Amino acid sequence: MTTPPTHPDMADFAHVRDWVFDLDNTLYPHHVNLFAQIDRNMTAYVAELLQLEPDAARVLQKQYYRDHGTTLAGLMLHHGVDPNDFLERAHAIDYSAILPDPALGTAIKALPGRKFIFTNGTVKHAEAAARALGILDNFDDIFDIVAADYVPKPAGNTYDKFATLNRVDTRRAAMFEDLPRNLLVPRSLGMKTVLLVPRNLGTTVLESWELAENAKQPDCIDYMTDDLAGFLQTIVGTSN
Repeated sequence: MTTPPTHPDMADFAHVRDWVFDLDNTLYPHHVNLFAQIDRNMTAYVAELLQLEPDAARVLQKQYYRDHGTTLAGLMLHHGVDPNDFLERAHAIDYSAILPDPALGTAIKALPGRKFIFTNGTVKHAEAAARALGILDNFDDIFDIVAADYVPKPAGNTYDKFATLNRVDTRRAAMFEDLPRNLLVPRSLGMKTVLLVPRNLGTTVLESWELAENAKQPDCIDYMTDDLAGFLQTIVGTSN
């Protein structure tokens, strides 16, 4: 399978008026590893809820993630947990590892049209991370797991809810994501799709399923990049 190009053709994005960004490992890079804190909190939650040892809780947590799109979806389906309690505890983290990214903020601001964060996390989490990056004010709205009625990406209905709520013409939109499976539906809806991959992949700790997904490079990916700011700068013609 052909590897997607890494350098954007400006003409491919000339029609785009709605720019949609995932949050974790997309707007901030994978090496920040903010998710490690969330991951530990989720494991602790599962262990406490089901009275499991940490290793067993982690195995179950990852199984729910793979099977249902998020750990929360699995816990709601199988154990009827309160989603708000889970999300509050999962995102009780330290955001100081995220450093301001003025270049990214300038590039996002220069994009023509509206900009959205579309996350399987919460608005509160997205606001905290985007604020730490110094880019929060550049977004028109945040669509989170609560707005999605707790049905996570990659469920098709969730993309439909996002597009309907925000009146997005998907044929004039672009989606930036770090998980290939979350680009399948956007590509089918006519969105231009960009996969974010970690820099120095060989030294980055990924789950085995993440490595497998990134290796597949499915046809739903138009472009891939390890430098979001640089990619966007090229689109708007401001790269050095």
